[in-house]
Amino acid sequence: MDRRKILLVLAAVIAALGALLVFLYAQGADDRAQEDIESVQVLKAVKTIEAGETFDDAAASGKLQLQDVPRDQVQDGAQTDLTGLSGLVATSRIFTGEQIVSARWGGTVENTSLAIPDGMMAISVNLTDPARVAGFVNPGSEVSIFLSSSDLPQPTFTRMLLPRVQVLGVGTTSTITSTKTGDDGAQTTEQLPATLMTLALPQADAQRVIFASSNGELSFGLLTEKTKVGKQAPTITANNLFQ
Repeated sequence: MDRRKILLVLAAVIAALGALLVFLYAQGADDRAQEDIESVQVLKAVKTIEAGETFDDAAASGKLQLQDVPRDQVQDGAQTDLTGLSGLVATSRIFTGEQIVSARWGGTVENTSLAIPDGMMAISVNLTDPARVAGFVNPGSEVSIFLSSSDLPQPTFTRMLLPRVQVLGVGTTSTITSTKTGDDGAQTTEQLPATLMTLALPQADAQRVIFASSNGELSFGLLTEKTKVGKQAPTITANNLFQ
């Protein structure tokens, strides 16, 4: 066999080997892609699960369901049965469609419904609609707190109690009775809707708010980041109202 034929045979062998390698690589890529899109069943929330709700209660009420998820979208700690988290409680709210993962469940729940800042405590006060800025105060809002009092022997006054306070929550609405005495001594009683407002405060300020709410009327002023506010403003009484 002359040299040309040897080269032709060698080229043909190399070409065949190259084609084989390309085929094997493509086949492997297809297999890897197939593995990525292959579906596996994991537990998902089909109804919202509240913080503090037990895994067993959620399962019993039909809030958990096995559903197909692409393998490459399965989250770490995803559950595939109703036994792995039995006895635990949700440490935060789990919304419909979320995968049930072990990191969202624990043995106890502390302050899951209220994000209380470190070093502070939560207290609630009952305010009428005008006192809470006609309902525009929402969780996360910042407010100033004013105190108005007409208890004798102190003269009637209005004064800022705290310049900037964080609102943690807005609770249910109830009805309170308000009685006012006119200049002629006649008393007028009316029923007013009132809503529980939950605040984050250090202990000393919490005591001030609790005392003030028991001995006067509180009102909120809704703030923005650019609102200029301070406690330097004078106490307003009938004597300096128009000064």
